[in-house]
Amino acid sequence: MKNIKNEIESLLYDNAPDFEISKLLKADIKSYFGTLDESFRESSGKGFLLKHTHKIDTILELVYKAAMRSMFGTYMPLSNTLPITLLALGSYGREQLCVHSDIDLMIVYKELPGYNTQEMIEKILYILWDAGLKLGHRVHEVSTLLEVSQSDITIKSSMLESRYIVGSKQLWGQVQNELMRMRKDNPQEFIHAKIEEMAELHKKYPMTMEPNIKEGVGGFRNANLVYWIGNVLHNVTRIKDLDTSIVTPKEYKEFWKALEFLFQIRSALHLAAGQKEDRLRLQLIPEVSRYLGYEDSKRGQLRFSRKVITHLKTIKLHTTIWVEELSQYHNREKMLLPQSTSYLELIKQMSESKETLFPVHPDFLKALYNSPRTPQVGREIYPVLTKIFEHPQSHLILTTLIETRLLGYTIPYLKKIINLPQFDGYHKYAVGIHTVKCIEALENIQDERVQKIYESLSQREKTFIKVVTLLHDAGKGRKKPHSEVGTVLMKGMGEKLDLSSEEIKLGKNLILHHLLMSITAQREDLHSEQTILKFSSYFPTQKELDFIYILTYADMTGVGTNTYNDFSASLIRQLYNQASLAIQNVSLLKETSKRIKKEKQLEKLSDFKALPKTLQKKVLKINSDMFFIKNKPQHVLDIITKAHHLENHEYSISNENFLTIEILRKGNLDLSFFLYKLSHLNLVHMDIYKLFNGIKYFRIDFDQTIKEDDSFALHQLIEESLLQVHDLKIAKPKILEEDIFIDCNHSKENALLKLNCADQRGLLSYIINLFDGLSIDINSAKIHTKSNRVNDLFLIEKNGNFCDNTSLIIKELTEN
Repeated sequence: MKNIKNEIESLLYDNAPDFEISKLLKADIKSYFGTLDESFRESSGKGFLLKHTHKIDTILELVYKAAMRSMFGTYMPLSNTLPITLLALGSYGREQLCVHSDIDLMIVYKELPGYNTQEMIEKILYILWDAGLKLGHRVHEVSTLLEVSQSDITIKSSMLESRYIVGSKQLWGQVQNELMRMRKDNPQEFIHAKIEEMAELHKKYPMTMEPNIKEGVGGFRNANLVYWIGNVLHNVTRIKDLDTSIVTPKEYKEFWKALEFLFQIRSALHLAAGQKEDRLRLQLIPEVSRYLGYEDSKRGQLRFSRKVITHLKTIKLHTTIWVEELSQYHNREKMLLPQSTSYLELIKQMSESKETLFPVHPDFLKALYNSPRTPQVGREIYPVLTKIFEHPQSHLILTTLIETRLLGYTIPYLKKIINLPQFDGYHKYAVGIHTVKCIEALENIQDERVQKIYESLSQREKTFIKVVTLLHDAGKGRKKPHSEVGTVLMKGMGEKLDLSSEEIKLGKNLILHHLLMSITAQREDLHSEQTILKFSSYFPTQKELDFIYILTYADMTGVGTNTYNDFSASLIRQLYNQASLAIQNVSLLKETSKRIKKEKQLEKLSDFKALPKTLQKKVLKINSDMFFIKNKPQHVLDIITKAHHLENHEYSISNENFLTIEILRKGNLDLSFFLYKLSHLNLVHMDIYKLFNGIKYFRIDFDQTIKEDDSFALHQLIEESLLQVHDLKIAKPKILEEDIFIDCNHSKENALLKLNCADQRGLLSYIINLFDGLSIDINSAKIHTKSNRVNDLFLIEKNGNFCDNTSLIIKELTEN
């Protein structure tokens, strides 16, 4: 700094033009900004801002001196005799100027004959602009200051923070007199306007995962409001100087620690963004946290973000209480006031109070926050919690606990998620706030259909679903999946709330699968019967469906974005309606439940996990439930792995204890011809499954083996059946009409044909040949022969070819 002063002095001595001075200052400023990273590492909090403020002060002092020398040369008057003074406003006035913030400068002058003040002011501004400083400036005649302050409360609050930099100290004395007049000018009107302005800012910038640390909840504006009110009413320039009956040393220590951390964040935010930035955006968190010395990992970023939310809440709590102590703004008759100093009694008081008394009065916040408490909450809290959940607007009570930082203490099962960030780009709020937002959505349902279902619940059921909603994300922040952890928490808290074993079991299932409805509705094919049955198998009763519908609504609405909108609501409603019909088909649901168990076993296999994700999805969408139910997971994996690499066809023959033939084919298989040629063997079992990409799997079991000499002929027969279609003349079997059962309403996607008749040569070959002639596609088949009777079941694709021809099929099977 000494060098720049000397260089400017040299330029002034040589009568250099103003732009040369600006050029020199611009180079110095650029060099200075290049040192900010290192300077931040040395002092990152208020000290860093103070150092930067003083640097700008020095530049302004140099510019003022340069302008004076440029104007007057060797006849330069004393500063006091020239009626111009330069004042810092806003954060610059508070000595909290951040590196890329506008430099709020006010130039005050006194209009006197013989002084060319306007030319001097213009010279100062031109030098500053040419030097590249980002100014937010005001120029006022001293006698107009009061009038200007009356035009806008933002201007008034900025002027109240005026700080002398350079110029006439005599004029600065007159400015201070005007500032005193401002303080006495309708102070209550000013205070009320600033409080209301703050409320609007909090609506605009709530405490989200990307908080606005300047104007959002718990940000600098909260602290500024206390300063402005204290300055107007008590002429204090520091919050610390307010009477200890308003700001206790303990409270101030907590507050200052949080504010100092915000100073660090704001500076790091400006440095990371390379520009003015007040919003802690998700993409900036890694770099900002590194600036503050946190571990360069997701864990480090979580710790940093959690601390941000914690300190914002601290500032919000203390400033809310202090503003009320100073202003007495709120109507004490319309808000809940403390009737005790006991923590438990205050919680009870909230549970018994009308919703119209919320939000609670700041005095209540103060009483609850300062109430004596044991290190851990006792069991006596749980009957009170039940009363809270029975309250029609319990979210108001939970919000009060968040504001006093007592939610995790009061409900220990939520302790891990308090202030826990969510970096998924989906959730707008930290987990604890999101949870309470979900309860709020539940108690103020806007969807008429969901509202009707919720209102049909008994009081106990409403309490139950609130507990489930409260715990649905309580398992986050652990290594295990949060839904699994949530089931453990549900059991623990449910028992303490005296929920029945059936309620706890139901609650655990809802928490374990709380994402299933939204995922299924928005990502799966709702026209697929398999999709509906799979979903319904998790919630097999109407009551369970109602609960998951309500929980899904609350969870999506509580996200904070427009997640639950007309489109998503219609999809979820469609799924709910279709599932309500599906749960009436008990046998299909049981079959689907068995399939899901097998799917889960399959998904645990390491070789399955190694398959491409697209293939995994195709496998789990295979239509046939029996493919999964009848085959062991490893065998399913072997089949689908072969199918994935299949070019045209592949088969295997096992001839140890009995003959088994397995065939995978992508193109043709003349099954009728194949079975006809093997009709001399006793077929006891056959499975047909449609897999994916047009591939079918066949398994055919006989109750005998073949001679080794016949092995070559069997291979030839399989190849011939795979390569061409044959024109067969097969004798009609003897089947009675009562041996046949057809159900075209078996399911949405499949018709069913059952055949229970005497076993006879060529029977299955004849049926397959008949189906081929009518282009009937078999999705799945179970063929079983025992005691000379066949018990065959075919699931047939409902493409019109089967159900439109049932009379013809029965005729072809029964008439001789």
